[in-house]
Amino acid sequence: MITEVVNTKELQKLDPVFGQMSFDNHEQIVFCNDKDTGLKAIIGIHNTVMGPALGGTRMWNYNNEWEAVNDVLRLSRGMTYKAAVTGLNLGGGKAVIIGDAKTQKTPELMLRFGEFVHSLSGKYITAEDVGMATSDMDLVRTVTPYVTGISEEKGGAGNPSPITAYGVFMGMKAAAKYAFGSDILEDKVVYVEGIGNVGEALVENLSNEGAKIYISDINRERLEEIRDKYSVTIYEGDNLYAEEMDIYAPCALGATINDETISQIKAKVIAGAANNQLAEEQKHGILLREKGIVYAPDFLINAGGIINVYAELENYGRKEIVRKTENIYNTTLEILKNAEINGVTTHQAAFDVAQSRIDARKLKNS
Repeated sequence: MITEVVNTKELQKLDPVFGQMSFDNHEQIVFCNDKDTGLKAIIGIHNTVMGPALGGTRMWNYNNEWEAVNDVLRLSRGMTYKAAVTGLNLGGGKAVIIGDAKTQKTPELMLRFGEFVHSLSGKYITAEDVGMATSDMDLVRTVTPYVTGISEEKGGAGNPSPITAYGVFMGMKAAAKYAFGSDILEDKVVYVEGIGNVGEALVENLSNEGAKIYISDINRERLEEIRDKYSVTIYEGDNLYAEEMDIYAPCALGATINDETISQIKAKVIAGAANNQLAEEQKHGILLREKGIVYAPDFLINAGGIINVYAELENYGRKEIVRKTENIYNTTLEILKNAEINGVTTHQAAFDVAQSRIDARKLKNS
């Protein structure tokens, strides 16, 4: 008898969505294609128990469609727990557009994408993410009301990046309080990896507090711009993770805490804006705990952005946005303490808070 051997990649191709490791009982995956504009997009709706699925649209030049599917699955799932742990009545969703935002994004493409969002009748509400700008959301708003993060001139809450960074800063201070006994970041050595809009705003917050900041990014021109603007140091080495530091702040793409890096990381605290920082949540969460590294769960401390855009749905102002974002400090400190008391990872402790809220709402709705 001949037995056919199929490798992991081939198995993945046999089950491109439901067979993905990142598939977590997502309610709906929508594939959007438009030949005329070149649009190829995927909308992931993970869970709508708490409310409509809200999450930004990311435009990225993925190596292949499998990467795009995996990314939208992980990101949309993260949004479910981000909203729940923050106490917002929202579900989790995300969208990715496959392509180079600098060369392939056109007004026609964005309008067509907006029409696909509109076809979901409010089950998914989009917003700004990597590769997008507030002006793009303004454009999408012309074809659908199911978009947040529009400009302040048009009645929106504006660019969510500064408030996202402020939430990360609050979470970082809480993690520092837990790890060092003080939340004062003056003279603390902080490595910020990824200097996009959120990364820059985080650097500004840290600079104002007197931290010793090192920055890293694939864009050299951007690094030099931020160095000159905030008088920080560009990291010139080839292995950031092995450097001596107090705090590591991943603010680029996810999964930088993985099998390769985790044995090298010397930071005492990890607190950054990137989504899905742990390549494998359980495994790497446990390894961080064993190493004594305080990890501030990403979906908790980077929730400032969703708080900002949620304001447009609930009609609350800037003062309430700031109040809710500053509360990330208290929630982070509470979750870090709960993790220690219950002998679980900080990621699991945050997840449990979010899941209990979702379960309570599901029970109430049944």
